[in-house]
Amino acid sequence: MAFESLSERLNSVFKKLRGKGKLGEADIKAAMREVRMALLEADVNYKVAKDFCAQVSERAMGQEVMESLTPAQQVVKIVNEELTRLMGGDDPRTLHIRNKGQTVLMMCGLQGNGKTTHAAKLGKYYKAQGRRPLLVACDIYRPAAIDQLRIVGEQAGVPVFEMGTEKPERIAAKAIAYARDHGNDIVILDTAGRLQIDDDLMGELVRIKEAVEVDETLLVVDAMAGQEAVNVARTFNEKVGISGVILTKTDGDTRGGAALSVLAVTGKPIYFQGTGEKLDALEPFYPARMANRILGMGDVLSLIEKAQAVQDDREAEETARRMMSNKFDLNDMLAQFAQIKKMGGAASLLAMLPGGNQITADQMDQIDSKALPHIEAIIYSMTPEERAHPSIINSKRKRRIAAGCGQSVEDVNKLLRQFEAMQKMMKKAKRNPKGFMRSMSSMKGFR
Repeated sequence: MAFESLSERLNSVFKKLRGKGKLGEADIKAAMREVRMALLEADVNYKVAKDFCAQVSERAMGQEVMESLTPAQQVVKIVNEELTRLMGGDDPRTLHIRNKGQTVLMMCGLQGNGKTTHAAKLGKYYKAQGRRPLLVACDIYRPAAIDQLRIVGEQAGVPVFEMGTEKPERIAAKAIAYARDHGNDIVILDTAGRLQIDDDLMGELVRIKEAVEVDETLLVVDAMAGQEAVNVARTFNEKVGISGVILTKTDGDTRGGAALSVLAVTGKPIYFQGTGEKLDALEPFYPARMANRILGMGDVLSLIEKAQAVQDDREAEETARRMMSNKFDLNDMLAQFAQIKKMGGAASLLAMLPGGNQITADQMDQIDSKALPHIEAIIYSMTPEERAHPSIINSKRKRRIAAGCGQSVEDVNKLLRQFEAMQKMMKKAKRNPKGFMRSMSSMKGFR
């Protein structure tokens, strides 16, 4: 999970502050020293980390904190607000997409950072919004680059324009003309990369921008590159002129320095973040939501959006109706696990819940790689009657189910206990909806 080590360090700092009650100037200074070290270890730019801590210190030593009944909470609030500001503010930045004519997006970056894949991801993203994107193969050097774009384009359901090894600027110009003739309103140029920055690469990108009117120049950078990603962004911005960044591999165990530094260093926002290898694993970058996740406050809005994306309203209403009428059975439970998989897995969802950052990476891996497949195997070993009416599962049936899925009887018992607990929760919700919601909202983070 992105920012894992930074989240742990910051929560450790805040835990110490909460134990002090009233805070003095020395407490704030000591805490900010630890925060600065945590940011530097997360590969945040030194000047960015220094300026960030200075700004937080100045606000934390003000009247709003020193005279507060809960000064530690006020400090956390200030850190949250400053992290949000550092990454771009409360509202996400959005690409300028024309209402009429063609919008041209040029992808650029070093080789291996995922330009081609993320070109297809963007195509799929905008196609889902009713647009008609066109992918353009301007990488004429890398072996099989055109084939790769053709493959991911087909997977995304987006057409690909290519002219073999013609000059990239000529390909781009022809692609714009083709888009006008065929009604494609977003043109995504997949350009060549290099293992390192060189004049030939920069010159080619400049020539493309001279040949066609590029609306957005998007730099694709690897979040796991940390501070080096920021250096790359600075150089591309100076040589070519970028309008924003797509940050890839934010689902990995990365230190996160790029996300916290890129705007401050380059003045260019992060528009999107890649959260996985699949073509639908692309999300708009929300600074406020990311700040919440870093501080262990969760990202419930993104969780809701993921749920809405994989489940239609009718299906959701039917599931809710069955739950509230006590008809929720193991078939429904199995269907919910399928939805969890579509949403990125249990680990991905838990990371968005308040306190989810306190679950270790090993525990996350166990949830997705062991727990869910085992539960599914147990349910699939049951007969349709047993799934619909779990109460009929006696000792003999449990032994048969366990033998059929390669699990123990205790594993079967554990699943049935979990299911019974869910049923009790549904009954409680039906009897006293307001009380149920109060009890749910008062739940603390995972421990």
